[in-house]
Amino acid sequence: MDPAFVVLGLVVGALVGMTGVGAGSLVTPALALSGVPPIIAVGTDLAYAAATKTVGTLVHRAQRTLDLRVASLLAAGSVPSAALTIGVLAATGSYANSGLITAALAAALILTALALLAGRARVAAVATRFEARIAPMRGILTIGAGAVLGLLVTLSSVGAGALGAVLLVALHPSMPAARIAGVDIAHAVPLTLVAGLGHLWLGNVDFALALNLLAGSVPGIVVGSLLAGRLTDALVRRLLAFVLLYAGARLAIAGL
Repeated sequence: MDPAFVVLGLVVGALVGMTGVGAGSLVTPALALSGVPPIIAVGTDLAYAAATKTVGTLVHRAQRTLDLRVASLLAAGSVPSAALTIGVLAATGSYANSGLITAALAAALILTALALLAGRARVAAVATRFEARIAPMRGILTIGAGAVLGLLVTLSSVGAGALGAVLLVALHPSMPAARIAGVDIAHAVPLTLVAGLGHLWLGNVDFALALNLLAGSVPGIVVGSLLAGRLTDALVRRLLAFVLLYAGARLAIAGL
C-alpha cells in the first residue's frame, strides 16, 4: 500500500461524497499533477469507475429514479464513440502522446468547472425558453451529446458526471433532479466499461494504484456524505469549480 495514494483516495472520496461530482474530475488531474503519466491516470480511473457506477445504478434502480430510454439514447452515442476513440488511439499510437491526453484532460476539467459555475437551475431556465426547438430533435441531440461525452471520457476519464448532468438538464429541462442523477450514472456504466476495457487492452491500467485509491475513497465517500449538509451547495460548487479550473490551467500550461 502507498499511503500517499490512499490519502489521495480519502480526500477525493470525501469531496465526491459532499459534491456528487465524479471522481474522475478529481482523481485523474491529481494523479497527473503528482507525476503519474496522464494516460495511466486516465486508464486507471476508468478501470474502477465502471465498478462504482454500477453500484450507483443499482441504488437508483431500487429507488426507481432511472429512465433507461434516455440512458440508452446517450449510450447509443457514447459507446460507439468510445470504441472508435480507442481504435484510433491504438491504430495511430497516439495513446502514447502525453500531450494529447494532457490537452484533453485540461479541456475536460475546464468544461466541468464551467458547468459547475453555471448551475443546473440556470441551465434548465435557459433550456426551457428553447423547449419548442429542442423537442423535435431531442432524441438526436441526446445521441449527439452521448457521442461528445464518449470522446471526452475516453481521452480524459472526465465528463461523465457533472458535464453529463448539465447536458441532460439542457436537453431534458423538465426531468426531475433525482432522475437526472440516475440517468447520468446509469449511462456512465457502459461508457466507462467500454473505455476502461479499451485502456486495459492498451496497457494503461495500474491495478495496484487503483486498489490504493479505492482503499481511501470508500471510507472517504462515507465521511463526505455525512458532511454533505454542513456546507451550502453553492459554496462547495464554486470552491470545487475553482479547484478544477486551477488544475485544468496547470495541465494546459504543462502541455504547452
